[in-house]
Amino acid sequence: MKPQPAAGVRVSPFCSSGLEDGHGRELANPYGAKGDRLYVRETRAQPTTLDPGPTFYRADYPDAVLGKYENLPPAEAITWKPSIHMPRSLSRITLEVTGVRVERLQAMEGQTAFESDALKEGICRIHHGDGEYGYHAFRYEPHPNNWTDPCDAFHELWDSLNAAHGYGWDENPWVWVVEFRKVES
Repeated sequence: MKPQPAAGVRVSPFCSSGLEDGHGRELANPYGAKGDRLYVRETRAQPTTLDPGPTFYRADYPDAVLGKYENLPPAEAITWKPSIHMPRSLSRITLEVTGVRVERLQAMEGQTAFESDALKEGICRIHHGDGEYGYHAFRYEPHPNNWTDPCDAFHELWDSLNAAHGYGWDENPWVWVVEFRKVES
């Protein structure tokens, strides 16, 4: 949440969002309400001159794979378009908001691994082949930490993205929690 509510958060029947800070100011939810639909933007390329031509999504085609397709330029010659410029018509994933709430970041601690909000945030669960699992935040990169608790892996990820901006794990900031389900096309 930006700005952070200095005096806490409370439920209020007197404002449209249903939440206010400790000073009585309404907290505006920037992520939509239950039932809203969101489209996922992805980095993409349309590397041929064919009209309309195929669309390639960066998440599906790492450099090593993309260069193996016929009639496409080498992977290093493809210009990827940033996700922020993706039109809704090219989106292949639609999400429906099922709930929105506010809580402290560290509220996820103490949950079992199978109910953990950290796993819902995308923390990777890695099977070690002996019935044991480990967790880490960086799926595609070699990483020295293989946490036994998914919250520890999320803590590492959170700090890598937010600590420099004053919203680190130890500050325990208030956060918006948006729950959603994927809408099947």
